[in-house]
Amino acid sequence: MSKPNIALLPSRAVITATGPDVVDFLNNLLTQTVAQGELRFAGLLTPQGRLLYDLFVGASGETVLLDVAAEHRDAILTRLTMYKLRAKVELKTDDDLKVYALFGFDPDAIDGYPADPRLPALGWRFYGDDPTANATEDDYDAHRLALGVPGPADWGTDRTYPIEANFDLLNGIDFKKGCFVGQETTSRMKRRGTIKNRMLPVIFDGPAPAFGTEVLAGELRAGEVLSGRDGRAMALLRLDRIEGAELTADGRAVAVDWPDWLAASK
Repeated sequence: MSKPNIALLPSRAVITATGPDVVDFLNNLLTQTVAQGELRFAGLLTPQGRLLYDLFVGASGETVLLDVAAEHRDAILTRLTMYKLRAKVELKTDDDLKVYALFGFDPDAIDGYPADPRLPALGWRFYGDDPTANATEDDYDAHRLALGVPGPADWGTDRTYPIEANFDLLNGIDFKKGCFVGQETTSRMKRRGTIKNRMLPVIFDGPAPAFGTEVLAGELRAGEVLSGRDGRAMALLRLDRIEGAELTADGRAVAVDWPDWLAASK
């Protein structure tokens, strides 16, 4: 039985939200329903439906833990405070809770940690300061990229729609929960059933092309390269231009590497 890889994720930080109105407050904002005793993956959108920030959300009674990008923690706190109005909710940062990822091992070998809600193969998350890390965040990012799962570096802030970032396929949107910020645009994209762009993993020889490098299908623009590393990257691609096409980026051949969890959306 394999031992888990444990990586501290310095790029993540924790906000805690407490109070009798906290679950309803967050449910009115986030793309996913906040559930007691369960970690959920969600997005916070602009009113126009573009993705601002991702969050992992876990509730226990009147306390909700928000696992967010560290570089955006203060901005997220400010935005949540703006929406709070008269809701009985207290928001604060929590520097005592570190974010860890446990990954790359037999799922039956672990118990008591919240599973990553996006994809079982991603592993588990842990909040505290107990585990002894035996891997790095770079190792974890390589694992995530190998599974074809995009991250915050790919969607940025207010650049794309959550469905384009595959939130609908990674359990990041509850389409039955009712209203949330940006809900109208998100639901309309889902109802129409025609998704023009998606973030997909691409493979190539050598180092990753620079962020924003055009992906071409012949002479037609088919998308752009996002974050990556040697041999593999994420790309935002036009689905109607990549099927059967010979793709290039920076003068090099690239190919879409459809993971199983994404292939069903083709």
